[in-house]
Amino acid sequence: MTTEVDLPAFPMTRTCPYHPPQGYAGLREQGAFAKVRLLGDREAWVVTDHAVARALLVDPRLSSDRLRPDFPVLVPRMSAAKLVPLVGMDPPVHTQRRRMLIPAFTVRRTEALRPDIERVVTDRLDAVVREGPPADLVPGFALPVPSTVICRLLGVPYADHEFFETQTQRMVLGSSSAGEAAAASVALTDYVDALIGEKQADPGEGLLDELIASHLATGEITRRELAETIMFLLVAGHETTANMITMSVIALLDNPAQLARLRADWRLLPGAVDELLRFLSVADEIQRVVAEPIEIAGRTLQPGDAVYLPASAANRDPAVFPDPDALDVTRRARQHLGFGYGIHQCLGQNLARVEVEVSLRGLFTRLPTLALAEPLSGLPVKPGGSVQGVYRLPVTW
Repeated sequence: MTTEVDLPAFPMTRTCPYHPPQGYAGLREQGAFAKVRLLGDREAWVVTDHAVARALLVDPRLSSDRLRPDFPVLVPRMSAAKLVPLVGMDPPVHTQRRRMLIPAFTVRRTEALRPDIERVVTDRLDAVVREGPPADLVPGFALPVPSTVICRLLGVPYADHEFFETQTQRMVLGSSSAGEAAAASVALTDYVDALIGEKQADPGEGLLDELIASHLATGEITRRELAETIMFLLVAGHETTANMITMSVIALLDNPAQLARLRADWRLLPGAVDELLRFLSVADEIQRVVAEPIEIAGRTLQPGDAVYLPASAANRDPAVFPDPDALDVTRRARQHLGFGYGIHQCLGQNLARVEVEVSLRGLFTRLPTLALAEPLSGLPVKPGGSVQGVYRLPVTW
């Protein structure tokens, strides 16, 4: 029985890029809830049960508001991350902002982007092939594909990608200090704010231009609020998907039988992407604070309690996913929590699905002999409290 003095530290870091931290097994043994210790010696509940996690993620008594003084801090960078539109808001403000953005991310509008995404993937693969093996697929492919796509969707100049990608890393890496994260957040928001001014004087094409005309001009949102919102979309629109593409390539190369099944029948690809989202859970730690008492699964959560709902724990629940530690591209895994659940479910999930589908099919078709150029065990894994992934992906063919 875990005592108060030996509570495990959280977050936990993965040792294998695509498996949850080893300590999650011990947390699961304690039942639906396990107690951990956070930064600053604060205690928190970690939820490992899929059904309980889904129930809590739709419960309005759990708050996502990062401006609350009792909102939990997972890693130092989060103590400065007050500027988190959408994921760090509660209704009614969250509802208003999300409603404003939903039309740009529907299935129909995303599918209309598929030909353009295919061209982006082809162009990046042309560059990879020209440069020849060995290659690092993170800067060569996995990062520039979603960066290019989100820039075109938003109307942000891709020429500035080195700036916003660097600032994004300072914002999201679990190893960043509070000062680094805060400075990066302000720098990115200032960048978008200046871009709004340019577009007001000389309108172009993109979601930012649409929002300037339809919401900023009417006073529904302030210029700074719009800058914050677009900053968030810019960051989320490339960082998570880049890691998802990278990790999917690793998982498939390390599971050649599953890759062979996929190559034999690309009709499996949409379902395989769901399975990869379950298996990888790159956006792992979902955090909340209890606003009102909640009784669930034999536990009473009190106001002020910190609650973490790691996607990789719920997505490896054997009660829902038999043999959960195995990758199975034929598995029906649509109930995974890879995009979260409830009102904060990932707004860009339709776009991410298409980007991952097109990237994987393009890559494994164009480079049929693709292989890791270094042992998987030698790839440095991003720390807990980050979007999960690796810093580099050396390959050959």
